[in-house]
Amino acid sequence: MLELKNVSKTFNPGTINAKTALCGLDLTLNDGDFVTVIGGNGAGKSTMLNAIAGAFDIDGGSISIDGVDITRQSEHKRAAMIGRVFQDPMMGTAPTMTIEENLALAARRGRRRTLAWGIRKSERELYRARLAELGLGLEERMTSRAGLLSGGQRQALTLLMASLVKPKLLLLDEHTAALDPATAARVLELSDEIVSENHLTTLMVTHNMRDAIEHGNRLIMMNEGRIVLDISGEEKRRLTVDTLLAKFSRAAGEDLLTDRVLIGA
Repeated sequence: MLELKNVSKTFNPGTINAKTALCGLDLTLNDGDFVTVIGGNGAGKSTMLNAIAGAFDIDGGSISIDGVDITRQSEHKRAAMIGRVFQDPMMGTAPTMTIEENLALAARRGRRRTLAWGIRKSERELYRARLAELGLGLEERMTSRAGLLSGGQRQALTLLMASLVKPKLLLLDEHTAALDPATAARVLELSDEIVSENHLTTLMVTHNMRDAIEHGNRLIMMNEGRIVLDISGEEKRRLTVDTLLAKFSRAAGEDLLTDRVLIGA
């Protein structure tokens, strides 16, 4: 479903601020894979997601989704295939628009825009049913502005928007990092439910090693723009934070004292 081949990216090349963020990155996801991504600050996690989404041009390599080479496609064109939830709850919704208007925008993702903006009765009933599944009472607030919602409610709404029209790939970029622990746990639970029910191929970046271990069917760890660990199956099910840190230490060959703090060990 997703294939990255020898992807590289250096920011500010040729200057004293040059930073190689991705270095010959290779990654393949099969249909339905739910892959958690862990690594210290500057490891390349969010840069990888931005490269996939088309936020910038890569320097080398190729990116394909469902067999289609999207390496040179614009971010706008890729958006028809990709759903994304950001770390900042304010980024995924239009605050001055109502909940149902936000959902209508999401439902029209990738479709040719027309002058017919009105929300049909059948659409409104669908939105109400999908909102009810979140268990947050948002189905009774469909005409409320999204800007009035709490951070957790907006992330839940953004999750629903990202999956309303089934994307080929769902990107979750530290989407619970700005939430309190209880709300983050609920949003992660909703993420699991939405990914499972819709059989979504998913990449979830997180700083929390426990979350990376407990969610998804596969875990990758990045360091210096490369994947240094790729764990799935029974090996992942047996993982603990300590064993994961030990594996990373052997793979990266460096002191983990700082990274234990940075990746929520």
